[in-house]
Amino acid sequence: MHDHHRLGNGHRHPGQDKHHHHDESHHHGHDGVSGYALIPAAGHNAAAQVAQWQEPHRHPGAPVAATEPDFDLVEATFAENFPRASDSTSFLRLAKIPFVGRQADGRMLRLLRVEYEEATDVGSVTPQVGGGTLRYDPLPAQMVSTRKRLRFVYEDETRLVRLTLGEARALAEVEAA
Repeated sequence: MHDHHRLGNGHRHPGQDKHHHHDESHHHGHDGVSGYALIPAAGHNAAAQVAQWQEPHRHPGAPVAATEPDFDLVEATFAENFPRASDSTSFLRLAKIPFVGRQADGRMLRLLRVEYEEATDVGSVTPQVGGGTLRYDPLPAQMVSTRKRLRFVYEDETRLVRLTLGEARALAEVEAA
């Protein structure tokens, strides 16, 4: 394949300038992970089609993205409104969060609390050349970022288990004993 986004890439069709243009009769197999494909927009937070060049990087053991459209907005709305709910128990039931659930591996989990954490990064630490020491730099205002995390804290009789909204909703509900 060749690069479509660089001017003067040396690849020309007869009668064209240096910028590479496509017409309907000239088709390349730009699909899958190695190329790019236009993914149809779905849900209420998709403004237009999104070009996907590769799959997002996931760490081993990291949860797979939820299949529900706009799940990020569902999670944000939950986090925004749960603390204000007049009846937290009913809010959890509405969100289909089991109080007692079973994981795929058979472990029984019991819900203890809902945690919502917000952290603002205002500085950066990087290793100095040669190692051994670190360099600290305050971040300029445009680089300050806020991270939010919603977790459901369950216990499994041996330890605490923190689950995301998607992971908690994936538990098989078990009647409390």
